[in-house]
Amino acid sequence: MKLLRPCLGALLAAGLFLVPTKSEAAVRVGLGADYWIDESAAFNFTLGVETPLAGPLTVGARFGAMLITEGNDIGVPVDLVLRANLRKSGVYIEGMAGPWLVFGRGDTFRAHAAFGFGLQGKAASIGLEVGYLEPNPTIGLRLGYKF
Repeated sequence: MKLLRPCLGALLAAGLFLVPTKSEAAVRVGLGADYWIDESAAFNFTLGVETPLAGPLTVGARFGAMLITEGNDIGVPVDLVLRANLRKSGVYIEGMAGPWLVFGRGDTFRAHAAFGFGLQGKAASIGLEVGYLEPNPTIGLRLGYKF
Protein backbone atom coordinates (compact mmCIF):
# COMPACT_ATOMS: atom_id res chain seq x y z
CA MET A 1 0.00 0.00 0.00
CA LYS A 2 2.90 2.38 0.77
CA LEU A 3 4.30 1.80 -2.72
CA LEU A 4 0.89 2.26 -4.36
CA ARG A 5 0.47 5.93 -3.31
CA PRO A 6 3.68 7.23 -4.98
CA CYS A 7 2.91 5.22 -8.11
CA LEU A 8 -0.63 6.61 -8.30
CA GLY A 9 0.71 10.12 -7.70
CA ALA A 10 3.28 9.72 -10.49
CA LEU A 11 0.63 8.37 -12.89
CA LEU A 12 -1.71 11.24 -12.07
CA ALA A 13 1.04 13.83 -12.62
CA ALA A 14 2.03 12.22 -15.94
CA GLY A 15 -1.61 12.15 -17.01
CA LEU A 16 -2.00 15.86 -16.35
CA PHE A 17 0.85 16.60 -18.77
CA LEU A 18 -0.68 14.39 -21.47
CA VAL A 19 -4.18 15.91 -21.37
CA PRO A 20 -4.37 18.94 -23.67
CA THR A 21 -5.53 22.16 -22.03
CA LYS A 22 -7.55 23.10 -25.10
CA SER A 23 -8.86 21.27 -28.11
CA GLU A 24 -6.22 21.34 -30.84
CA ALA A 25 -8.43 19.81 -33.52
CA ALA A 26 -9.84 22.26 -36.04
CA VAL A 27 -12.67 22.33 -38.54
CA ARG A 28 -12.12 23.85 -41.99
CA VAL A 29 -14.76 24.73 -44.58
CA GLY A 30 -13.73 25.26 -48.16
CA LEU A 31 -14.98 26.38 -51.55
CA GLY A 32 -13.28 25.29 -54.74
CA ALA A 33 -13.51 26.00 -58.44
CA ASP A 34 -11.60 23.67 -60.77
CA TYR A 35 -11.01 23.10 -64.44
CA TRP A 36 -11.01 19.34 -65.04
CA ILE A 37 -8.98 19.35 -68.24
CA ASP A 38 -10.87 18.07 -71.32
CA GLU A 39 -13.88 17.27 -69.11
CA SER A 40 -15.63 20.23 -67.47
CA ALA A 41 -15.61 22.89 -64.81
CA ALA A 42 -16.27 21.60 -61.30
CA PHE A 43 -17.27 23.45 -58.14
CA ASN A 44 -17.06 21.98 -54.67
CA PHE A 45 -17.90 22.69 -51.04
CA THR A 46 -15.89 20.76 -48.47
CA LEU A 47 -15.85 20.28 -44.73
CA GLY A 48 -12.65 19.04 -43.13
CA VAL A 49 -11.22 18.17 -39.76
CA GLU A 50 -7.53 18.37 -38.91
CA THR A 51 -5.32 17.76 -35.92
CA PRO A 52 -1.65 18.60 -35.28
CA LEU A 53 0.81 15.88 -36.20
CA ALA A 54 4.27 17.33 -35.50
CA GLY A 55 5.55 20.89 -35.61
CA PRO A 56 3.81 22.76 -38.44
CA LEU A 57 2.26 19.56 -39.87
CA THR A 58 -1.40 18.67 -39.53
CA VAL A 59 -3.24 15.60 -40.74
CA GLY A 60 -6.92 15.38 -41.46
CA ALA A 61 -9.72 14.47 -43.80
CA ARG A 62 -12.11 16.43 -45.94
CA PHE A 63 -15.37 15.51 -47.63
CA GLY A 64 -18.14 17.40 -49.34
CA ALA A 65 -20.24 17.88 -52.43
CA MET A 66 -19.34 18.87 -55.96
CA LEU A 67 -21.10 19.91 -59.14
CA ILE A 68 -19.64 19.10 -62.55
CA THR A 69 -21.11 21.64 -64.96
CA GLU A 70 -20.89 19.57 -68.17
CA GLY A 71 -23.88 17.27 -67.79
CA ASN A 72 -24.85 18.69 -64.38
CA ASP A 73 -23.38 15.67 -62.62
CA ILE A 74 -22.74 15.57 -58.89
CA GLY A 75 -20.08 13.99 -56.76
CA VAL A 76 -18.68 13.49 -53.29
CA PRO A 77 -15.01 14.39 -52.79
CA VAL A 78 -13.26 12.45 -50.00
CA ASP A 79 -9.58 13.08 -49.23
CA LEU A 80 -6.92 12.43 -46.63
CA VAL A 81 -4.95 15.69 -46.19
CA LEU A 82 -1.40 16.37 -44.97
CA ARG A 83 -0.78 20.11 -44.51
CA ALA A 84 2.20 22.24 -43.46
CA ASN A 85 1.45 25.75 -42.19
CA LEU A 86 4.60 27.83 -42.39
CA ARG A 87 3.52 30.45 -39.83
CA LYS A 88 6.31 32.97 -40.25
CA SER A 89 5.73 33.36 -43.98
CA GLY A 90 1.95 32.83 -43.91
CA VAL A 91 2.30 30.14 -46.59
CA TYR A 92 0.77 26.67 -46.53
CA ILE A 93 1.47 23.59 -48.63
CA GLU A 94 -0.64 20.47 -48.64
CA GLY A 95 -0.99 17.10 -50.29
CA MET A 96 -4.19 15.14 -50.53
CA ALA A 97 -5.44 11.87 -51.96
CA GLY A 98 -8.59 9.82 -51.87
CA PRO A 99 -11.52 8.34 -53.73
CA TRP A 100 -14.00 10.74 -55.25
CA LEU A 101 -17.48 9.48 -56.03
CA VAL A 102 -18.76 10.93 -59.30
CA PHE A 103 -22.35 10.09 -60.22
CA GLY A 104 -23.68 10.13 -63.78
CA ARG A 105 -20.38 9.61 -65.66
CA GLY A 106 -19.99 5.84 -65.80
CA ASP A 107 -17.31 4.95 -63.24
CA THR A 108 -18.52 6.05 -59.82
CA PHE A 109 -15.22 5.71 -57.95
CA ARG A 110 -12.40 7.88 -59.31
CA ALA A 111 -8.87 8.28 -57.97
CA HIS A 112 -7.91 11.79 -56.83
CA ALA A 113 -4.52 13.16 -55.81
CA ALA A 114 -3.45 16.80 -55.58
CA PHE A 115 -0.91 19.30 -54.32
CA GLY A 116 -2.00 22.68 -53.00
CA PHE A 117 -0.27 25.84 -51.84
CA GLY A 118 -1.32 29.35 -50.88
CA LEU A 119 -1.60 31.98 -48.18
CA GLN A 120 -2.95 31.25 -44.70
CA GLY A 121 -4.12 34.00 -42.34
CA LYS A 122 -5.33 33.43 -38.79
CA ALA A 123 -8.50 31.76 -40.09
CA ALA A 124 -8.92 32.41 -43.83
CA SER A 125 -6.85 30.92 -46.63
CA ILE A 126 -6.61 31.24 -50.41
CA GLY A 127 -4.61 29.04 -52.71
CA LEU A 128 -4.16 26.96 -55.82
CA GLU A 129 -4.55 23.22 -56.19
CA VAL A 130 -3.05 21.15 -58.99
CA GLY A 131 -3.91 17.49 -59.23
CA TYR A 132 -5.41 14.55 -60.99
CA LEU A 133 -8.98 13.29 -61.01
CA GLU A 134 -9.26 10.15 -63.10
CA PRO A 135 -8.91 10.33 -66.14
CA ASN A 136 -7.45 13.88 -66.45
CA PRO A 137 -5.50 16.59 -64.56
CA THR A 138 -7.22 19.37 -62.62
CA ILE A 139 -6.26 22.89 -61.63
CA GLY A 140 -8.27 25.11 -59.34
CA LEU A 141 -8.67 27.87 -56.80
CA ARG A 142 -9.43 27.18 -53.13
CA LEU A 143 -10.89 29.42 -50.43
CA GLY A 144 -10.99 28.16 -46.87
CA TYR A 145 -11.93 29.20 -43.36
CA LYS A 146 -10.67 27.43 -40.22
CA PHE A 147 -12.73 27.41 -37.01
